[in-house]
Amino acid sequence: MGIVVTISGLHGVGKSNCAKLLANIFNLKYFSSGEIFRRLAKEKGMTLEEFSRYVEKNPEIDREIDKETIRAAKEGNVIIDARLSGWKARDYADLKILLTAPLDTRVKRLAERDNKTYKEALEETSTREKSEKERFKRIYNIDVNDYSIFDLIINTELWSLDSVVKILKTAVEEYLTSSS
Repeated sequence: MGIVVTISGLHGVGKSNCAKLLANIFNLKYFSSGEIFRRLAKEKGMTLEEFSRYVEKNPEIDREIDKETIRAAKEGNVIIDARLSGWKARDYADLKILLTAPLDTRVKRLAERDNKTYKEALEETSTREKSEKERFKRIYNIDVNDYSIFDLIINTELWSLDSVVKILKTAVEEYLTSSS
C-alpha cells in the first residue's frame, strides 16, 4: 500500500502548496479534492460560493468526491489534500496533518491567489465555510472543529511555506523511520 499522508484544513491555510511540495519531496502521488470541487464549479459555470450552495442541495457531489478521496488513499503512496481528508481517509492514513491559520491571514492569501478584493474573498470564504460546516455535520456527522483525530497540527501563519514544508518533511521522515 505505501504511505498515505492526509493534509486537512480550512481554505487558505496552504494545504495545496504544502501537499504538492511534500509529494514531490517523497515522490508520492498528489490528490486534491479542492481541485475536483473547483473544476466541477467551473463546469457548471458557478462561482465557488454559488457551487457551495448548489452542493448543499445535491449531497451526491460531496459523496462522489469522497469516493475519489478514499480510492486515492486505498491506492497508497499519496499525499491527500482535502478539507475532510483526515476524517474521510483516516482508515488508510498513516499520518493525519491539520494546517491552521487565522481567518484574516487566510482571507489575505485567498484574495491574492484568486485576484480578488479582501472583501470578496472574505464573503466567499465565510459562505463556503459555513456551508461546509453545516453540510459535513448533516451528511457525515463530522464536527470540523474537533481536531482530536490529527497526529500533527501546524499554524501556517507562524512560518514561511518553506519552513512549514521542512516541519512536514521531518514529520514524514520520522514516521517512516519509526514504522520500518
